[in-house]
Amino acid sequence: MSRVPRHEFVPPEWRQKAYSDFPLPIGEGQTISQPYIVALMTEALRLTGRERVLELGTGSGYQAAILAELGRELWSIESSAAHHRTAEARLRRLGYDAIHCLEGDGTVGLPAQAPFDRIVATGSLPSIPEHLIEQLKPTGLFVGPVGRQSEQCLVRITYDPPGSREENLGLCRFVPLIGANGWKDRGSSSRGQP
Repeated sequence: MSRVPRHEFVPPEWRQKAYSDFPLPIGEGQTISQPYIVALMTEALRLTGRERVLELGTGSGYQAAILAELGRELWSIESSAAHHRTAEARLRRLGYDAIHCLEGDGTVGLPAQAPFDRIVATGSLPSIPEHLIEQLKPTGLFVGPVGRQSEQCLVRITYDPPGSREENLGLCRFVPLIGANGWKDRGSSSRGQP
């Protein structure tokens, strides 16, 4: 995390608070997650350096940059056209050329590139995303917030066909992932706040 300049991922008016341990607004009702949550989710992915990772919700691109620093092959999907363009340009400017940035509905995953070793959701989902779990390789992991818009549980799910195992990593509150298999609107939650 020390190699990623977090101040580059927040609007200019928030740069003085870029390294504080709380979420910051990035526009369109979204936020950049607090550093603690980014670290917790990254650790929960149990990465070894060889995984193919799918990120649902690029946002500012900060979590994608952290994953790229760990040498991962990464696809990141963002539903907001403006955030997609800004994050992709930012990541390229900072030298993260290996991240595949896509604009689209992350709640449906990326079946054309599946299976993945890891899937991480950086926004909340209303329920366990079985269609996403099925895009994992056997023993693959999903990490993300699942529950009500006002409060979720950060879960880690291990895909172990024919089923899966779920672990609760604690309470959290993220902005909702908007899409066909997510939320219909943003509500009033805050991204990346335990």
